[in-house]
Amino acid sequence: MSRRSFPKFIKQARRLQERWRVSPGLRNLLTALTVFSGVLVFGVFGYWVLAGWPFLDALYMVIITIFGVGFGEVRPINTPALRLFTVLIIILGSAAVVGTIGALVQFVTEGEIKQVLESQRMHQKITQLQDHVIICGYGRMGQILAQRVYEAGLDFIVLDINEERIREAAEHGYLTHLGNAEDEETLVWAGVERARALATVLPDDALNVFITLTARGLNAGLTILARGEFPATERKLRLAGADHVVLPATIGAMRLAYLITHPATIDLLDRNDGGSTINEMLNQISLRMDELLVPEHSPLIGRTVGDVEVRGERTFIVVALRRADGLLVDNPERNLVVQAGDTLIVVGHRSDMPSLAQKFRLRRQMQYRGARQS
Repeated sequence: MSRRSFPKFIKQARRLQERWRVSPGLRNLLTALTVFSGVLVFGVFGYWVLAGWPFLDALYMVIITIFGVGFGEVRPINTPALRLFTVLIIILGSAAVVGTIGALVQFVTEGEIKQVLESQRMHQKITQLQDHVIICGYGRMGQILAQRVYEAGLDFIVLDINEERIREAAEHGYLTHLGNAEDEETLVWAGVERARALATVLPDDALNVFITLTARGLNAGLTILARGEFPATERKLRLAGADHVVLPATIGAMRLAYLITHPATIDLLDRNDGGSTINEMLNQISLRMDELLVPEHSPLIGRTVGDVEVRGERTFIVVALRRADGLLVDNPERNLVVQAGDTLIVVGHRSDMPSLAQKFRLRRQMQYRGARQS
């Protein structure tokens, strides 16, 4: 086993340990069943071996004695020792039956109570969420998305109608809700009115369009990201209110084409086990890419992009600017004027980013992979 795979092995082992950990209710039930089986074996052994009865007669006698059926003895109980043994079986058997029934009731009710308490705890956490992300669908794409959002340190909740997927998401420690994201009640329950973004990544384009339309009606300022399987769906998702549309098939085809036409560039971007992102590569040279929102009353309002870089003592460069209406300007001109609500996408020394945001009273937005929200 390589050094790199060892932490993964430990993580999987801990997950299996948690999965197979016996709950107190199940432990009590197993103990009660063991005691009951012991009393049963003890009674059969006494009548069969010590009293010399046939095995079936001994088993039948123990059963009717323990459960108090009262059909009468199958054979005469005519010796003091046999009568004392029968009294002992009655006492032990009755206690074992009562204990087993009690443990069984505890095991059943424990699961139900635990489920109710867990649901209430999760609902309380969700009601306290602000500026969070809602992920509709926990399939392959939803799982990767949830992991990346979790690594970015953002609050989020996963919605799905599949119980197994919701259970899997809950095992990872994610906030979850079993429900149909098409329903307004489900989105309201997930706090769509307080959310910063919603990503609908279901494999059905029609469902993604409907969810987008419903979410946009509930929160006009919500950033909606939608998945589309077919290029023709992109226009429908845009009309429904999606801010960004991702076409996995198109992206995959473009990457394959780029692998053919620009293999050296892809090798550069995919080095370090194929897991590098632009921000991770910048981190290797103490740089990072960040998003800075220009709020009201910021001293940068009315300044040009060139002025912003000069006032920042050229410790960063503005590589893109997103207007408040969502228009993205790549490689903006130096004379482009900054307005309130704009988002500056900058590259600079990572140690300068916090002081830069504080100096110009900027608010850091959703970070790229590996970064956290401030």
